Amino acid sequence: MDNNLENESSLIISYLTLRKIIGILGAAFPFLLFLGALIFFGTGLQGSISGYYHTGMGDVFVGTLCIIGFFLLSYRGYERRDNIAGGLACLFAVGVALFPTTPDRATVGGLDIVGYVHLAFATLFFVTLIYFSLRLFTQTHKDRQPTRKKLQRNRVYKACGYVMSVCILLIIVYALLPNDMALQVAKIMPIFWLEAIAIIAFGVSWLTKGEALLGDET
Repeated sequence: MDNNLENESSLIISYLTLRKIIGILGAAFPFLLFLGALIFFGTGLQGSISGYYHTGMGDVFVGTLCIIGFFLLSYRGYERRDNIAGGLACLFAVGVALFPTTPDRATVGGLDIVGYVHLAFATLFFVTLIYFSLRLFTQTHKDRQPTRKKLQRNRVYKACGYVMSVCILLIIVYALLPNDMALQVAKIMPIFWLEAIAIIAFGVSWLTKGEALLGDET
């Protein structure tokens, strides 16, 4: 009996650690790309997070996304749909990494075919992350009552999901702006900042799921 309890405890710790790693990688991703490109290659701010593929940080961009994808594939939740969502998130993350965005897409009109594939994978990746935060993370095991901390974590999950949703909607609005207006707005690099905020929200959501934030006392 004691061995079963120890195994279950180790498994829980492993799952929490996995979620924390995903959260740390997600929250650090924009800073890692921006600071790495600036410090090591003297490269300024790019029009989007994906734009760093075409800088000296390209290998870091691809490698980090693949690592995040692998960890998402390893994620296990309460139900089969959790595992399916993890598998899809892995597929979309790897797709974003392997199909690069068109260079300077913030200032050059039009995407090539690979750019459109990249955009589709990126959109589906964020949609899956939003689904994790708003639907999967807010669940409670059917045999348990949610703790006070769990209810607080649910509010964080929902806030992160809504932040990601608003960021994606604003990116779509920006893409639909008339060309002259879009060129004016492009000066402040809106896609980079909106993607960065959405990715950081993704990281916070997973850090909370790993109970690095608002963890239960027992």
